[in-house]
Amino acid sequence: MVISTVEFEKSAKYIIEKISGIFEKKGCLMVRKVKKHVFFVVFLLIAAFVMSVIFGVSYYYGDIKTVYIKGVEDIRFGIDIKGGVDVAFTPPDGIDAEDWQLDAAREVIVQRMITIGITDYESYIDYDNDKIIVRFPWKEGEADFDPEAAVKELGETAELTFREGYEVDENGLPTGITEENIILVGSDIREAFPANAPNQFGGSEWVVSLQLNSEGAAKFAEATSRLAGGGVISIWMDDICISAPSVNEAITTGSAQITGNFTAQSAKALADKINSGALPFKLVTASFSTISPTLGLRALDAMVLAGIIAFCFIALFMMITYRLPGTVAVIALCGQVAGTLAVISGYFGFMHSSILTIPGIAGIILAVGMGVDSNIIISERIREELEVGKTLDGAIDSGFKRAFTAIFDSNVTMILIAIILMGAFGTPDSLFSKMLKPIFFMFGPSTAGTIYSFGYTLLAGVILNLFFGVFCSRLMTASLSKFEAFRNPKFYGYSPKESKLKEGGK
Repeated sequence: MVISTVEFEKSAKYIIEKISGIFEKKGCLMVRKVKKHVFFVVFLLIAAFVMSVIFGVSYYYGDIKTVYIKGVEDIRFGIDIKGGVDVAFTPPDGIDAEDWQLDAAREVIVQRMITIGITDYESYIDYDNDKIIVRFPWKEGEADFDPEAAVKELGETAELTFREGYEVDENGLPTGITEENIILVGSDIREAFPANAPNQFGGSEWVVSLQLNSEGAAKFAEATSRLAGGGVISIWMDDICISAPSVNEAITTGSAQITGNFTAQSAKALADKINSGALPFKLVTASFSTISPTLGLRALDAMVLAGIIAFCFIALFMMITYRLPGTVAVIALCGQVAGTLAVISGYFGFMHSSILTIPGIAGIILAVGMGVDSNIIISERIREELEVGKTLDGAIDSGFKRAFTAIFDSNVTMILIAIILMGAFGTPDSLFSKMLKPIFFMFGPSTAGTIYSFGYTLLAGVILNLFFGVFCSRLMTASLSKFEAFRNPKFYGYSPKESKLKEGGK
């Protein structure tokens, strides 16, 4: 079924109108029923939330730190801030790699990064363009790290070996009979793949199936016949043992199965590792760039300082111009910024943390601008309602009601833009990328760490603006208006004397 643009716009407009109507009807009743103490409850909750986001919640027992809630110090920065390497690998010219070969190649790259101590990495596959994109930051405390040598090492093909037994030295390297007796090499393996096979209990289990070529089948038949009934054949990638299955029986057909407590994911991971040793090509570096950690941290410091200064000026402007609603807006903005940082840091246990990049910070700033715009619209609407002679309660009711439709429309538009950015430039396994792949198939993940981060922080900030900037602001404003001291219209930016002067001037 195909939906036209006109039909989509009509449907979106209908939904927005219905939601707006619900908020408007509920809003009037809510403002009148809000009690005085609500402001203090909302303010304290926002303050507690902001403090917990900044400092987190952790417990030290000696030198052991247990983190219960992550704070801003747990935010993971992208390589444009922390410094690091961004590289794209491709097969040599003339080779059209299959998807399973790209999966296997990425697996060996990941294994090698872990081997050289790089654990905070990102890796994606662009199947349409036969690219493997890898990003990793500078190693902590590493002064002489050579990124070009590391990239060259990552792109080398893996040496896969099947060895007899599992004898290793203190460093985990093969020794004795395991070092001397190599049964199979990568070229003996035709293919490895995960499969679901029946087990001895009448059910099924995940296994890794091996298909050997004729030469490999002969060597494997000899070894398994000799080791059947208790022997071990260990599987090595370079000098890392990736599996050490026992030999239950002689295998002479050229097909074998590795059994164990596999899941679908772990079976595929082991198959990818085995396939990587049989890759017919060496990876070529298609693009390579580095950024100095000093440059990145300077940019971060400059942006944070600029953000703080800008926020202070915005806060002063809002409080001076719009007085009480402006002060409420500043509190709501603090909650919005803290909420965005919480989403990035992994503050909420049900959400994974996200990497923050410089464009991601720009997304936060843009979302703050949207929040300021929303509160300006609300404050202006309240002042306009007071100017036409409405009571304070009526002005607050009508002000929020009249402002909400415009705020909702603009925020929904920004949410759609953020979703499009995340879908077009997101990683292939991300939700929005899967949803929009039929439309944006021409975009690869090569810019996922930058533009995606911008879309992510923008989306989070705009959604939080609807909560803090509209819902919480309405609660706090309505609550403060119940205090006699704050019922003077001047606290809402309206002065009857100024209005009379304007009328006289006309």
